[in-house]
Amino acid sequence: MARERIPSALWLPSQPSVTRKMRHGIFLLLWLLNFSSVYSDITDGNTEHLKREHSLIKPYQGVGTSPSSQWDFWGSTLVTSQYVRLTSDERSKQGSIWNTVPCYLKDWEMHVQFKVHGSGRKNLHGDGFAVWYTKDRLHHGSVFGSSANFHGLAIFIDTFPKDEAPDRSFPYISAMVSNGSLPYDHGKDGRSTELGGCSAEVRNKDHDTYMAIRYSKGRLTIMVDVDDRNDWKECIDIGGVRLPTGYYFGASAATGDLSDNHDIISMKMYQLMVEHTPEEDNQDWTKIEPSVSLLKSPKDNIDDPTGNFRSTPLTGWKVFLLLLCALLGIVVCAVVGAVVFQKRQERNKRFY
Repeated sequence: MARERIPSALWLPSQPSVTRKMRHGIFLLLWLLNFSSVYSDITDGNTEHLKREHSLIKPYQGVGTSPSSQWDFWGSTLVTSQYVRLTSDERSKQGSIWNTVPCYLKDWEMHVQFKVHGSGRKNLHGDGFAVWYTKDRLHHGSVFGSSANFHGLAIFIDTFPKDEAPDRSFPYISAMVSNGSLPYDHGKDGRSTELGGCSAEVRNKDHDTYMAIRYSKGRLTIMVDVDDRNDWKECIDIGGVRLPTGYYFGASAATGDLSDNHDIISMKMYQLMVEHTPEEDNQDWTKIEPSVSLLKSPKDNIDDPTGNFRSTPLTGWKVFLLLLCALLGIVVCAVVGAVVFQKRQERNKRFY
């Protein structure tokens, strides 16, 4: 009885060695897919890893000026049962809220749920707000209601352009790490000191907007969800970042001649379970100087209209795509080689 013909699209070579190689290739491909999903996942809100002493959650218990309070506020900040309003939609307002408990986590992820809204039309609103992880707290100043000279990390959500550069769309999110020696240049939108950034339409949405700030193993990653679909988009991803422990989290905002409501709905801190080398564990992380190891100065970065930085290193998903393409190329070459080898074997048999 003749063997039923197998469609060529489903044919696989019968040589054990080739089959074994293909199996190994498929296994590696599946492992890379799993690795990619783990690498890119944002913390899913596991309450086991939620650090309540560093989290600001409704109904905002523990907020106030008493010695036992975990959050303290200043300026125009208004605390309600539904939101913490750093500034109202009025001119010349400044407000901030700060965690009173220093954070000693080496690896962490902060989720910020916020809303920026007001009556101002396009380009007639401002100024924006910032999320801080700094050595000092409650120091008000000219940078979104806080100090321009700071030690630590700052994430700026800038809603009004001040130097009118045509190649950047606002609102704009950027990051800066400082040891206090170089101030944030508010008049230039921090261009000379930023590590990276992206445009994000976060203003006057019908829903809340979200930002996730992850710091782990010296890598800073910032993701945003502006459509409330749990669909995180990468904004900043940069390695070589050194941040000490023992600093404070906070948020501040400011208005000038233009204004907006700047509301913080929640700030949730999650501990990331990451293994460190014995040398890293024995290091005094409170003595680390805030810094970033870059191939060139942040002011040399050239940004494009999409808000992406060409000089930033390859991100995790880009590395994964390169590995995936390389692996697929190897698998395809193995299959083609096996087919050619099989055809040659059949041709040789005809001549004997």
